Amino acid sequence: MFEKVLETTQYLENRVTNRPKIAIILGSGLGGLVDYVENKVVIPYKEIPNFPVSTVAGHAGELVFGTINGVEVLVMKGRFHYYEGYNMKQVTYPQYVFKQFGIETMIVSNAAGGANKTFKPGTLMIINDHINFFGTSPLIGSNDERFGPRFPDMSETYNKELIEKAKEVAGKLDIEYREGVYLGSSGPAYETAAEVTMMMRMGADAVGMSTVPESIVANYLGIKILGISCITNMATGIATKPHSHEEVVEIANQTGEKFCKWIAETVKEL
Repeated sequence: MFEKVLETTQYLENRVTNRPKIAIILGSGLGGLVDYVENKVVIPYKEIPNFPVSTVAGHAGELVFGTINGVEVLVMKGRFHYYEGYNMKQVTYPQYVFKQFGIETMIVSNAAGGANKTFKPGTLMIINDHINFFGTSPLIGSNDERFGPRFPDMSETYNKELIEKAKEVAGKLDIEYREGVYLGSSGPAYETAAEVTMMMRMGADAVGMSTVPESIVANYLGIKILGISCITNMATGIATKPHSHEEVVEIANQTGEKFCKWIAETVKEL
């Protein structure tokens, strides 16, 4: 694994002159942030050694290097999901590469279902904690101390300073947001009403099929994390109509402008 990560990192270092400290992962329908990136260098995943390929609609499958508000960034346009058939090491492979490449801060976004009845489609939620409902962990298996410790602490997975900075920026831009707990599960089927009731009782405010594995590994690697969910639909049992991925992408696109302005200004402040 370590040698594969070094090979991927070396390839990227040879392709770009950028050496960003901030990586941004874009969820379904949130790819519009790439329009804010200047001096772009775009590398499709299929060209990168050892990288999986994104197979989900709304995920372009590209690494985009460039600047946002003068700050160098690495943008991951499209992620990998456990439900695509990838194992957890493949799902989180980019985070290992981020660390070797010199990334210190990761901004992770997702489209999620609202499990908090005070939310509505279009709500933006800062993630202050998560629940791992995947039934597994990306850190299972032998541990390579060159990456991180065998038993990483998870008491502040989502960095409090980054959260406060995002709140300040939202206030300055007059962007409404909520704060809450994100629950990640394997998918790809949407949750049943009974499952959502259970998740709500467990303390979940939003539910989705990503982010948790990436955040576990980034935390393990010592990367600071800011997480933001775009609530694209209300979860089963709260929603009044069946779910569809098309609806998720549509609502994310509609909310995209606020999301992009928020992230772009936050990057500038960082």
